[in-house]
Amino acid sequence: MSLFARLRPDWYLVLIISMVAAASLAPARGAAGPAFDWATKVAIGLVFFLHGARLSREAVIRGLTHWRLHLVVLAATFVLFPVLCLAVAALPGWITPRELAGGIVFLGCLPSTIQSSISFTVVARGNVAAAVAAASASNLLGIVLTPVLVGLLLHAQGAMSASAAESIVLQLLVPFLGGQLLRRWIGPWITRNARTLSMIDRGSILLVVYTAFSGAVIAGVWSRVSALDLIRLLILCAVLLAAALAATLAIARAMGFNTPDQIAILFCGSKKSLAAGVPMAGVLFPHAAAGLALLPLMLFHQIQLMACAAIAQAYAKRPDLGDETV
Repeated sequence: MSLFARLRPDWYLVLIISMVAAASLAPARGAAGPAFDWATKVAIGLVFFLHGARLSREAVIRGLTHWRLHLVVLAATFVLFPVLCLAVAALPGWITPRELAGGIVFLGCLPSTIQSSISFTVVARGNVAAAVAAASASNLLGIVLTPVLVGLLLHAQGAMSASAAESIVLQLLVPFLGGQLLRRWIGPWITRNARTLSMIDRGSILLVVYTAFSGAVIAGVWSRVSALDLIRLLILCAVLLAAALAATLAIARAMGFNTPDQIAILFCGSKKSLAAGVPMAGVLFPHAAAGLALLPLMLFHQIQLMACAAIAQAYAKRPDLGDETV
C-alpha cells in the first residue's frame, strides 16, 4: 500500500466534518430545532434497528470457544481503554482541555469497530473468525456497557441528561432487539439491499452530527474550544492509540497467543466505533454537550484508520509460518 493510500482521509469522516461546518455556519434554530430533534431520535432508532438486523448471531457464536481471546478484547475495550482515557482526562488543563475531557472519557467507553477491525485482520492475515466474533460481541455488549460506563464516570459531573436511562431503552435497546428478532424474516432483504441501507444508515449518522453540533454551536462551543485545544486533542488521541496498541499487543504476547490471535486482539481491542459512538452521544448527552463529546472520537477515528492500515500492511509482509504458533 502506498504512503498516500495509508494517509488518505476517510471520506465519510470528511462528510461528518462537513456537517460540523454546516452546523457552525447555519445551526438549526427556532422552529427547526424541535423538528431536527425528533428527526434525530428517529434516525438513532433506525441506526440501531439496522445494527440489530445486520449483526449475525452465528458470527458472535462462532469462535466463542476461544474465550481467552474474547475476554482480552473485552477487557481492553471496556476496562483498559476507560482507565487510559480517565488518566488523560485528569491531566492538568494545560495538557487536556477541560471542555474536551468528558469527550475523551466517552471515547474510552465505546465498543470496538466491526468492519474495519475485521478488514484489517484480513489484510494482516490474522484470525478472522475470532475477530468477527470479538468485534461483534464488543458491539453487542457495548449497547449496555457503554451507557453504564458513561453514567458511572460522567454522571456526577452532570454530563448526562436526566432522561438518559429512558432514552437508552427506547432509542438503543428496543430498536436493536427489534432488528435481532426480525432478522429471521428480513435478513435476506437486508443482505440484498445492503448498499442502499448503508447509505440510509450513514445518512442518519450525518443528521445526528448536524443536530448535535447545532446545539453545541448555539451554546457557544467555538468560543470555548480553540485551535490550540484541537491540536492538543490530536496529540492526546495519538498518544491514547499508541498506548492502547502497545498494551493490547504486550498482553496478547504475555498470555502466549499465536500471531494470528495477536493480530485479532490488536485490531479489535485498540479501536473505537464511530458508527456506534455518534448515535450514542445523541442519546447520552444534551445537544450542547454532544458536540463536544464527539470531537475526540472524530479525531481518534481518523488516526486509528491510518495507523492500523500501516500496521496491517506490515503484518501482511511477514513470511508464512504455517500455523504461526509464535
